[in-house]
Amino acid sequence: MPTKDADWHDRMYNNRALVPDFADHFAHWTHASEQARESLKPVRDLPYGDGPNETLDVFPAATQNAPVVIFIHGGYWRSLDKSDHSFVAPALNDMGACAVVVNYALCPGTPEQPITIPDIALQMARACAWVWRHIAEHGGDPGNITVVGHSAGGHLATMLLGCDWPQVGHDLPSGLLRKALSISGLFDLEPIRKTPFLQGDLRLTPAQVRKASPAKWKRPTQGVLYAVAGGDESAEFLRHIRLIHQAWGPQTVPVCEALPGLNHFSIVTDMTRAGTRLNDGLRQLIKLTA
Repeated sequence: MPTKDADWHDRMYNNRALVPDFADHFAHWTHASEQARESLKPVRDLPYGDGPNETLDVFPAATQNAPVVIFIHGGYWRSLDKSDHSFVAPALNDMGACAVVVNYALCPGTPEQPITIPDIALQMARACAWVWRHIAEHGGDPGNITVVGHSAGGHLATMLLGCDWPQVGHDLPSGLLRKALSISGLFDLEPIRKTPFLQGDLRLTPAQVRKASPAKWKRPTQGVLYAVAGGDESAEFLRHIRLIHQAWGPQTVPVCEALPGLNHFSIVTDMTRAGTRLNDGLRQLIKLTA
């Protein structure tokens, strides 16, 4: 058994070090995102609240009353932006979905307004509430919302399945969100708290770990989660998908898969490519009546 010291945590969780050509993936995302915005002409920077970075972009579907897919980007809750991820929208539109790509505040925030992971989770709940209230104005069906997240976004998407929506807004239905896809998500934040290269920005406390670790929660009473990771990811990312499957059970997590040949970054691009296992799985999830 390896010693789970500081160096081990950095090796397991530093994905940029694990994928030497990570910059090529980011460059592809940037270029493809620029092309997507140019061709699809989204409605950009709609405010879902008045807090930092509380904006989203809507890429309407070709038809009215379309299913809705909300995409939450990764970046360890401390980097990247929705503009880096517009590239997912063409594939979602091709699935017949109205795509919503959301932003959130980044850790650690500022001395005047510090940002924690639980703060970001609440922002994502507010973003979903905005979508439920307003997406019909953009041709989306508020009764059919799927949330997809990558890495930190996969963690946030999973947290949303356990949200008590009437606590967010008295007008919100308890079943506002019933379908989530976590791509390379994280479900227990305790090892993240112990990972040196993240500690300065995330500043996780044991209390925040307990509050924001879905694998430590009771199984949600409704909804399904598809949990996937790349087969070439670290042993820890593969452990996380097994962990949430064990914690919530196969009824709630019917899909728990390591997808061969994919790393932490190529897996997101794989989602956008028609005919891949991940693309087909998302199509299935969108159509699912959960």
